[in-house]
Amino acid sequence: MMKRIIRFCVMIPAAIFILSGCSKAQTVEKEKAELLKNKNILIIYLSRTKNTKAVAEIIHKNVGGKLVALESETPYPEHYQTMVDQVVRENSTGYLPPLKTKIDSIEKYGMVFIGFPTWGMQLPPPIKSFLHEYDLSGKTVIPFNTNGGYGIGSSFQTVKQLCPNSMVLDGFSTKGGVERDGILYVMKGEKEKQVQTEVKKWLQKISIKN
Repeated sequence: MMKRIIRFCVMIPAAIFILSGCSKAQTVEKEKAELLKNKNILIIYLSRTKNTKAVAEIIHKNVGGKLVALESETPYPEHYQTMVDQVVRENSTGYLPPLKTKIDSIEKYGMVFIGFPTWGMQLPPPIKSFLHEYDLSGKTVIPFNTNGGYGIGSSFQTVKQLCPNSMVLDGFSTKGGVERDGILYVMKGEKEKQVQTEVKKWLQKISIKN
């Protein structure tokens, strides 16, 4: 009889511990969900061949918010090499192209996703213009990127430098088209499914999606 009582007493704290652990985990998940729900989210992106746009739309489906395409007042040349030469000049001189896109009441957004392709292994000048024009202090900033296979270059680091008073989370990057080789939009079929899965895993990793 005494052995049964001892076993019962041992089992009760263990059960309470398990239930308590589950309860805490559920509470954390609820708090994360509420945090995301209460944060106004802006997803702004620059896209030349629509690959970054496709990633932006996938993010939007997962987190909601306002989706905005970033456009310059003067569009970049359609001819690839002419565009590359222009970007090289802008990067070397520090030129910030004026933006056609305007964001009303930037202060209402607590979380800002910023998407862009890698241009010349750097952050595209229009994104630099956006980060100079709008104060993102106190906001959570999350970069995402498409590139031709050469990676992000210095782009994510530049976002951090231009957002010194923001919480900049780990960014997402995937290979898009290779315009130089005539490979443009690739976010379709198996590639699209792959990126959808990768984006969901990334959002979970940075605690944006349950």
